Amino acid sequence: MAIDDAEAQRLAEANDGSVAWRDWGPYVAERAWGSVREDYSADGDAWASFPHDHARSRVYRWNEDGMAGFSDLDQKWCLALALHNGVDPILKERMFGLAGPQGNHGEDVKEYWWYLDGTPTHSFNTWRYHYPQAPFPYNDLIETNANRSKLEAEYELVDTGIFDESRFWVVTVDYAKKGPHDLLMQITVENAGPDAATIDVLPTLWYRNTWAWGYADEDPKPVLSYEDGRVVGRQQSTGTLYLQGEGAGGAGAGHALFCDNETNTARIYGEAESPAYPKDGINDYIVSGAATVNPEETGTKAALHYSVTLGPGESRVIRVRLSSGDDAEFNAERETPSATGAADGGVGIDVSAYDAVVDRRRREADAFYDNLTPAGASADEARVLRQAFAGLLWSKQFFHFNVQKWLDGDPATPPPPPERAAVRNGSWRHLDAHDVILMPDPWEYPWFAAWDLAFHCVTLAHIDPSFAKAQLILMLREWYMHPSGQLPAYEWNFSDVNPPTHAWAALHVFLLDGGTDYSFLARVFHKLLMNFTWWTNNKDRGENNLFEGGFMGLDNIAPLDRSKLPPEVGYLEQADSTAWMAMYALDLLNIALRLAGNERSYEDVATKFIEHFLQIANSANATGLWDEEDAFFYDVLHLADGRDVPMKVRSLVGLVPVVASLVFDTNEFIALPEFRDRVLWYLGMHPEMAQSFHQHTKDGVQSYLLALVSPDRLKRILAKVFNEQGMLSDHGIRGISAYHREHPFSVEVNGAEASVDYEPAESTSGLFGGNSNWRGPVWFPLNVLFVEALRNYGATGSPTTTVEFPEGSGTFLTFDEAADALSSRLISLFLPGADGRRPADARYELLSTDPRWRDNIFFYEYFDGDTGQGLGASHQTGWTALVAHLILTTGDRDQSVGPAANEVTPDGP
Repeated sequence: MAIDDAEAQRLAEANDGSVAWRDWGPYVAERAWGSVREDYSADGDAWASFPHDHARSRVYRWNEDGMAGFSDLDQKWCLALALHNGVDPILKERMFGLAGPQGNHGEDVKEYWWYLDGTPTHSFNTWRYHYPQAPFPYNDLIETNANRSKLEAEYELVDTGIFDESRFWVVTVDYAKKGPHDLLMQITVENAGPDAATIDVLPTLWYRNTWAWGYADEDPKPVLSYEDGRVVGRQQSTGTLYLQGEGAGGAGAGHALFCDNETNTARIYGEAESPAYPKDGINDYIVSGAATVNPEETGTKAALHYSVTLGPGESRVIRVRLSSGDDAEFNAERETPSATGAADGGVGIDVSAYDAVVDRRRREADAFYDNLTPAGASADEARVLRQAFAGLLWSKQFFHFNVQKWLDGDPATPPPPPERAAVRNGSWRHLDAHDVILMPDPWEYPWFAAWDLAFHCVTLAHIDPSFAKAQLILMLREWYMHPSGQLPAYEWNFSDVNPPTHAWAALHVFLLDGGTDYSFLARVFHKLLMNFTWWTNNKDRGENNLFEGGFMGLDNIAPLDRSKLPPEVGYLEQADSTAWMAMYALDLLNIALRLAGNERSYEDVATKFIEHFLQIANSANATGLWDEEDAFFYDVLHLADGRDVPMKVRSLVGLVPVVASLVFDTNEFIALPEFRDRVLWYLGMHPEMAQSFHQHTKDGVQSYLLALVSPDRLKRILAKVFNEQGMLSDHGIRGISAYHREHPFSVEVNGAEASVDYEPAESTSGLFGGNSNWRGPVWFPLNVLFVEALRNYGATGSPTTTVEFPEGSGTFLTFDEAADALSSRLISLFLPGADGRRPADARYELLSTDPRWRDNIFFYEYFDGDTGQGLGASHQTGWTALVAHLILTTGDRDQSVGPAANEVTPDGP
């Protein structure tokens, strides 16, 4: 196949099922310890139940972790990288970081690695890691962070000085698929330091332990063995695997080391009986020379051991290949060993042919992204785009969690303490996950989060809409969605309430896929009806279309924990929850209008949702949520003593009402007469609802804007939002207005004072474990929704309708131009500024200016509201990949998600 369309052809083959290109992928988490799944304690302290110190020695129950890891779809086997610099107390098999209680701002990884490239079929992937040559400062990182207060910055690895004089290894792993079950792992190590140094490189293959839990339907215990200069793996369900390495044979030159993926019970539990060659056997052998690798060269975990000594600036390439025994191409190649293969002891890696495959896959990836990148994008924007997608693809992880088994225990293990059912997720026994899912982050958030996933899918749909659609459908399946209709939030508490963004995401994915897969749209629509009903039945306390969602993913943005207000104190009607439901109704209306082109029965449902939207919008505008004097929306606390207290915090909570908007044109009314007649009748009977139904004529085309916020009110809101001393920063809209830096808000609740001020970076609040940071930083999700809302208003407004951007600047922009300007500020977080530094990495000169660091881009969780410095989790976190979506859509006027005129006709679409 041609270079230019090779990846597109592979993707088509994967989608039609003719070639299983997705069978093997980067589905291995960077962290499995400290997760809810591995927590079998009575008190639910996941970090203490399975700490980092246990990870090298203790078998995981549900999934595996590793560095630069690949696995099959069921994660029956894993291939990943281990390293040793000759002085560390342990192998570097997984990334180190602080547990939530250890960090002065919650959990935080303390390593530097990047996802530099990736294609949708995982035909080419690049991972890079900077590994210190001096002893890794584990204790220093723990102790220094423990001694810092919440008012101080986190103490990072670069702060220790360990990278001074460039004394580190640059380790790059390129994966290239020769075939769907033929994987080339090319490892390049470079000595960046000023002196000669030695590093142990151990590409490692192991089987996930599925045999220790006592289930008769699991595979018999598999086996890895050393045969004919290669590692051979045999398992009933996955067949035969061959792992071969260049130069395999002698010690230190790819020689294989074996142990078992079994818990070192002597070390972990102090038991007298323990496996002779346990999970940490290779670790102990490399670090201290212990006799803990099996001399019989068999087990369930094996590593090819390379000891590499390099001078300053020198590099070495190590070639490894993993192939399935049922891959005829692999076996055929071994029948004719090359000269290089013979020199390597008959292992059969032909360096020339190997390098040719890697080079071709790299060029095919280049072509794939060249075809995607907008013509006007700069080289830096193209780099950001590509690495954003790479991180998103590397964040795919195998997620396995059967809640019933987790609560009740396994046949071969002691039953868990019964208190656990009361700690978390006791009402989610139906949830049975065994899937590859787009995670928010491979280390700090190695579990799905429902509304994060929605944003992930919108970005991913630009390159792999089929997988994005499958992900959205997955969360709606019976083994995820609660029988009540609630979607699971995340594993720390499936019952928490996230904003209902699933319908919004489904619409975007539908359109990015070409806008023709009505089967997908109907499939998600039917399940979302159940979820919408769950919301109306459970989160509208007064049955007045004002909603009390609680948490809503915005953590500590309010002065009090919105999920835990005692009912005897009062209740909170939320501006954001109410607006999310208005947006949800509009999204379902939009879907129903599209489906009505094929099936007229959807007219009835469309009518239901336009009426429901108008009712919600009327309630939001006509009650205390809207503050006429301040021109802003606020939550309202209804105290038991009868007092109503507006939570006058200028925050994203009050901006969510703006995102509840939809544009459609006159042809919808013409094509759907029942829908038209009912809407006109309803507005005639309820004229007060017309404040949310706006008719416009632009360029001779008549259109309608459904919006919770009227255009007049929007302009008043924007005066505060676009104020750089308020909510507008150089790099996006802040979570809370900088106005509150000097004007904190406080309220007395149940005899205690709760307050909010502006905190541009990490929060000092203890809410949600002290790792909640919505009190000032820039977050991508609502910024992107706000950009889209501005485009909706722009689609119906006159070209002479302008807003001042920024406020007080004297510059007036149309809504579309303001959307572009805001998008550009968000994108600028990742682009070198006038000083050559990317704002997100500007805190450290090393990350910003050093040639080995500066083009490796982190995609942080959120960003300092004053400086733009990246904060929180640093690897492709949740929604930050949306920067790719912005790069692809900024300036594009064809991105409306409203129904197009030609999509609803008497004869269907």
